[in-house]
Amino acid sequence: MEMTRPLPAEARSDGRLIAWLTVVGLLAAANFYGNATESPPRDAVFQWSTVANQGTFLVILIAIMLAIAGRHDTRAMFALYRPRSWKRAIGLGAALVVAVYVLLAVESPLLHPGKDQGLTPNGWDAGHAPQFVANFIVIACLVPIVEELTFRGLGFTLLVRYGEWAAIILVGVLFALVHGIPAGIPVFTFFGAGLAFIRSRTDSVIPGMFVHGTFNAIALIAAIAT
Repeated sequence: MEMTRPLPAEARSDGRLIAWLTVVGLLAAANFYGNATESPPRDAVFQWSTVANQGTFLVILIAIMLAIAGRHDTRAMFALYRPRSWKRAIGLGAALVVAVYVLLAVESPLLHPGKDQGLTPNGWDAGHAPQFVANFIVIACLVPIVEELTFRGLGFTLLVRYGEWAAIILVGVLFALVHGIPAGIPVFTFFGAGLAFIRSRTDSVIPGMFVHGTFNAIALIAAIAT
């Protein structure tokens, strides 16, 4: 294991782990059900309602994660440290983004994972530019921060007692399941595990936020550019 900072005592709490797994499990079940029963709107990023709904959800989720982590050593529970090496973090992050797009190129003709998620639009709508900018900020900035704190931050910290690679794989699988998209499970698992690997090698959740945000931003820009 390459992590150098000792884990806080709270990281070995069975109660905190059970609470975290319960929240993740409920989110996965809700998203699988929602994606199976409703067709996502293709213009979601051009709607103010998306900003409001996503923003409300993110505030509630991070509040729950903070409650689970406790107030004793919050920074350690979320791995909110400066990475040991920014150079290494940038290199690993760039490699992960390239690898994910290679996987998507192979997987997309077979499973169409992006189609099921429904957030990326089919081209540009100049009449809804303010809504797009607001949604871009949420999806490319706020979502990566909250999801990284939830999975690669608190989740990894609670799971790493079972072994570094066990935590990396479990975080990747759970990250994929919580999206509730069957066709997207392979690429979300790979991406989530890759972000967990970066977290383990840098001792920080911060690089993953930038990588995650970059990936989301590229997806949105590419969608409106086509």
